[in-house]
Amino acid sequence: MKKILLWSLGGLFVFGVVGVLVLTYFLGGIVKAGVNSFGPKLTQTKVVLEGASLSPISGSGTLTGLTVSNPPGWKNDQAFSLGTIRLTVAPFSLFGDHIIINELTIDQPVFDYETKFTENNVSQLLGNVQKFAGSGSATPTTSSGKPVKFEIKKFRLTNAKVSVGVAGLAAVTVPMPDISLDNVGSDQGGITPDQLAGVVMKNVSASVIVAGKDAVLKAGTAVLSGATDVGKGATDAAKNAASGLKSLFGGSGSK
Repeated sequence: MKKILLWSLGGLFVFGVVGVLVLTYFLGGIVKAGVNSFGPKLTQTKVVLEGASLSPISGSGTLTGLTVSNPPGWKNDQAFSLGTIRLTVAPFSLFGDHIIINELTIDQPVFDYETKFTENNVSQLLGNVQKFAGSGSATPTTSSGKPVKFEIKKFRLTNAKVSVGVAGLAAVTVPMPDISLDNVGSDQGGITPDQLAGVVMKNVSASVIVAGKDAVLKAGTAVLSGATDVGKGATDAAKNAASGLKSLFGGSGSK
């Protein structure tokens, strides 16, 4: 009898572990499928999430290999990659229509910033997100038909880098200041995924543009410095180039 009881308890333990593993994989698959399906609608570009895991018990999870492509007309295929994304979700909220993310950290993202005289790729992506958010397009819903809403208690973007390439100059990479946002969507009782993306993207794009400006001016200064030994004509040309680089950012921050 004792042996049967032990076998039964052992069997229950094994089935419990297997169940948790299956559910973890299942939830990760839902997250991955959701991002890969909804992301392109949001940005109007290619969005790929390679992997996702999420524990139904602790609510902790990791997303890996998330990349967002540029809109048409830009040199680079990729606008940014988000490195490692770690999140902690209130476990029971995963099964409702109001998902509470206690903490979301994006570490070591890389942004490829491109600019023209009247626009830049990051501002264009933000415009796409804002346009989708205001279009009334369908957002994810629960089985009961209610829209899924999100709330982020703590958002952190850390150790980011911005790479900037300007015609005629070597690409320059500069660090970007960390970003901290708290209680996103809390006052509204949760916000839809497109609204959430708009809030985060607006803050991120502003920092990317400022860092991009610093990188371009740094490149312009290098050109100016390198021309001092070539003669007055080259120096004047470098000064004009540096002045032109500064003018690129006259209105970029308002995009």
